[in-house]
Formats: sequence, C-alpha cells, structure tokens
Amino acid sequence: MPSNESNDAQMWIGAAKQFLLSGNPFRPGAGHMPPHLAGRKEEEGTFKHLLEQDQILKNMILTGLRGVGKTVLLDTLRPAAIRERWGWVGTDLSESASITEERMATRILTDLAVYTSGLPVSLAPRSVTGFTSADPQAVQGFLNHQLLLQIFNTTPGLIADKLKQVLEQVWAAMTLQNRPGIVFAYDEAQNLADHSEKEQFPLSLLLDVFQSIQRKGVRFLLVLTGLPTLFSQLVEARTYSERMFHTVFLSNLTKSESREAIVVPIQKFPQSLSFTEESIETIIESTGGYPYFIQFVCREVFDIWLQGDKRIIPLDEIIAKLDVDFFSGRWAKVTDRQRDLLRIVALLDHCDKEFTVQEIVTASKNQITKSFTSSHVNQMLGALQNVGLVYKNRHGRYSFAVPLLAQFIRRQMEIDRQMTAI
Repeated sequence: MPSNESNDAQMWIGAAKQFLLSGNPFRPGAGHMPPHLAGRKEEEGTFKHLLEQDQILKNMILTGLRGVGKTVLLDTLRPAAIRERWGWVGTDLSESASITEERMATRILTDLAVYTSGLPVSLAPRSVTGFTSADPQAVQGFLNHQLLLQIFNTTPGLIADKLKQVLEQVWAAMTLQNRPGIVFAYDEAQNLADHSEKEQFPLSLLLDVFQSIQRKGVRFLLVLTGLPTLFSQLVEARTYSERMFHTVFLSNLTKSESREAIVVPIQKFPQSLSFTEESIETIIESTGGYPYFIQFVCREVFDIWLQGDKRIIPLDEIIAKLDVDFFSGRWAKVTDRQRDLLRIVALLDHCDKEFTVQEIVTASKNQITKSFTSSHVNQMLGALQNVGLVYKNRHGRYSFAVPLLAQFIRRQMEIDRQMTAI
C-alpha cells in the first residue's frame, strides 16, 4: 500500500506537469492583462454610459497611481466599444509625439487610418474633400492614409483647421455607413504638454479640435489615460477641460476584490496549489490591494509553492525583490537632498493620503540639521513631480504618485540605519 508521502509526491508531480503546460497564471508587468480582472465594474459602466451620449458632452480620463491597472482597464474597454459597433483607435503617447502640433496631427491621422482604411467613400469628381452618395460620376474609394493626408494637405488654414476637416469628413463617411462613432484612446497621456517657448501647443490642439467637432455633433469620444498629473495639465492648457471630461480615479482594490484577484486565477489548478486563508490575508495586507503588487507577490508565492514548500510565505524576501524590480529605479533618479525630503514625508502620519508644504517644513526642523524653507520644498516637489514620484491634487496638496512608496522609503531608512551601525 503506497504511503502518504508517495501520494503527496505523485500529487506534486501532477501539479508540476499541469504548471508546465499552463504556466504561472500571475503576470506582473507594465500593462500586462491579468488572468482575471477583479473589480472595475463601476468604471466599465461609466464608459458604456459615455458611449450612449447622443452628442458627446463628456469625454473620459482614466487616472491613478502607477501599477493600479489603468492600461489594463483601457484594454478591456476596447471590446466593449467594438461590441457596440464603435471604432477604436489610439496608442501610447510618447513625449516625442507631443513636441509639435504637426507631430500630434500626424499621430492622430496615422492611428485613424488603421480604422478608416476599410471605410468606403464616394468621392465627388475632381475633389478629394467632398463625399457624395448621389453623384453617378463619383469615384469609389476608401479612406486610407493617403486620402486622409490629401484632405489634410489641401485644406487651407492652421493645423487645427486641417485636422478638423479630416475628422469631419471621416464622420460624414461614417454616417453614410450608419456607424455610431469612434473612440480615440491614448495611454500615457501625461506626456502631452504645450511648449510655449517654442510656440508649439500640441495639447491645446488636441483639446480645441475635439471640442470643436463635438459641438458639431461628431461622435468622436476622447479617452485619455495617465498619472494623476494629467487632469491639471489639461486644465492648465484649456480651462474648459474641466467641463469637457469625466475623470475616473482608479484606486486600489477592496479586500473582496483583492481576494478575487488572488483566488480565481488558480482555480483550475489542483487543490494542493490553492492559497490558504492565512496566505490570502497576508498577500492582501502586504500589497495594499494594488493590482500590480498582487500579481508580483502571487507569482513569487506560486512558484515557491509549486516546489513543494507551503509552510510559509517568504514575504521579506519577496518584498526585497519587489523593491529592486519596482522601486529602486525610481529611487535612483532622486538627489540626496530630495531623498531627505521624501524621508520626512514618509514619516508623516497621513503620508499615504496627502501632505502639504508647511507640514514638510515643520517636520524638517525636528528631523534634519539643515531644515527646509517653503520655497525650497515647493521647488523640490515640482522636480519630484516631473519624475513621477509625487503629484499635486486639486486641493493644492501633494500625494505620492507611486503606491506604497512610503513603505519602501522607510525600509530604505532601516537598511541605512543598520549599515551605519556596522
């Protein structure tokens, strides 16, 4: 009769074979789709409601801290739009795309052409900008990239005028095909910026063009995804942006949603590889409910448990690996003086929510020899905002732009203390 140890060994062999075929179900990474998207039902409902607008009065901003799942949610909205017969165009916005107005227009035309290249049109004779459905002499064609550029280049006026003409002509062709609209979805939109010193205003161009065509009844919906600095950038460029967008701030998952993100992906695996209740609680607490951290920790734990050791979760070692993979690169960009400031913030009681310049100034008098002045703090917070570590919210207070950054800073302070004691 086989022993219990023999049965356990066979069970682990079976689990290992299944793992080799299926792979680790958890996928930490920038914008990687998790095996199960927990939560976000309310946000999906908001997007579907925006698609139901007869006239586009509100566009959408998806914002939140890094690792909260903005890109993943944006990817899940795409099939929802396509099911309603909406077109979907867009990409990640690099800083180079918003250097000039011409590059911004090129970005939009290039993305748009992927969708419109299959859109049939009837062109009036000797015209590339007039569409018709009645003229028997009309030339049949498609709205490919070449035709979009022809419309753009032959339209007189500024770049904004040319771009409006292209979009209005595309809408005219879409109405003939009874198509409801197009979603223009741009990720990493915090890279958008005007450059007044160079007399280039690509962000203002984008806002002006979409506001103008939407007033004319064109159902082109703008969806921008980015860090929390995005909204203030839009308002700074055009004050009417506050009325033009509905802002959705993605927060961390609730406990029940976090549990769902942990448990559901491994339901297809043998019971021997399921997480215990104690393990689930440990993972939820250590990750703060942030989707990226859940994926990271669960992947490490799952790999360890696959090897047969389910006694403990080596949390300290996993967090140390997370520090290297996620936090250290950002910490390396910070100067010594900026690190002094961030350490002060990390010791504030409510640092995970928001903090003020005056709180930093006051705390610095008790914690460091060379304390900060208000002007110095303002200057450094501006620099830290530029590298994506903090952001200024609508109430004039600051918050960390990276989740659980305060905990990482405190861990670094403890390491420094231990090194000094040696």
